[in-house]
Amino acid sequence: MLTASANGLVSREAGRAGPLTDIQKIAQHMARLNVTSLPRNYELFHEAIIGHNPGLAQDIAALGSQPEQAMLDELGLKYRLVGHCGLVGETSRNEAGRTLREVAERLAEGLRHRDAFARACGTILRSVAGHEDQSLAAFIGEVDYLSASLATVMSAEMEIGARLLDDINKLETLERGISAMQSATIADRITGLANRVALNRQITELYEREEGAAGSALIMVDIDDFTELNDRYGTQAGNKLLKKLATLFRKSVKKNDFVARTEADEFALLFANVGMQDAIAIAERLRASVEENLVFATSDKGDSGRLTISVGLALSADATTPGQLQANARVALLAAQSNRRLPVQAFGR
Repeated sequence: MLTASANGLVSREAGRAGPLTDIQKIAQHMARLNVTSLPRNYELFHEAIIGHNPGLAQDIAALGSQPEQAMLDELGLKYRLVGHCGLVGETSRNEAGRTLREVAERLAEGLRHRDAFARACGTILRSVAGHEDQSLAAFIGEVDYLSASLATVMSAEMEIGARLLDDINKLETLERGISAMQSATIADRITGLANRVALNRQITELYEREEGAAGSALIMVDIDDFTELNDRYGTQAGNKLLKKLATLFRKSVKKNDFVARTEADEFALLFANVGMQDAIAIAERLRASVEENLVFATSDKGDSGRLTISVGLALSADATTPGQLQANARVALLAAQSNRRLPVQAFGR
């Protein structure tokens, strides 16, 4: 049985068996609950277990054993996970395609009614032209038939028009839903910043430009001891700190720069038109700004509640691919994390 906390998702049995990888932990819990091994389910459990999301962990626990896939998908949408939002986008596109096919069928139906009326008109005209001595009663009968045919066409077109209006409204609703899901897939749920998916796109676009990627710097920021902060003061306090940090980073970037939250305690900033010295200066300013501004109250009078960060940076000029740029920045960040006396590290320096 799942517990209501993210940490509680890890079983005692797993602990005795030795340390497990993140994937093993996720696979173990999914197997225990008989959850299908779908990519979006792995993402769901990763967010709960590895992402330390107690709200999601509690919601999963509330489903009990053998949860239905629809319920899991609802949780994925609730927490705006990328895989689940993509699923909704695909469903919406399929629904839009079905609606468009129905529109085409209705338009074809309207054309059939018009063709039938045109044939009726042709038949009556030929009858009148070929029978000049036709009686008035017979002529009136044919006019009545033509009038009835016209009424049928008009009635059918009015019905088709009303149904087409409904279809247009449905398509507009689907379009809004797809747009909302697309926005959700590239936005961080807690801070409102861009997420890792959006960062990957941004860096990829950087390397696809005709002028090349040289001249940009990727800065990765990790909050020191964030897991301990969450454990000590609670997830709500941790989320408030994340939001404050996001606000501070937003104010630190210019129009052409980019900021994202990429992990539970990690942010990334992409700066344009900067060299190594400028990038280091920016990183130092970010670090100092966090330490000076993000001070929070604690119950321990001896604890100032000061937030600190580790910062790693890399230049696009030193990387030939988007993946290499991120890897270089990651190497620098790991160096900063391992040496708190030098919290800002640059790749290649």
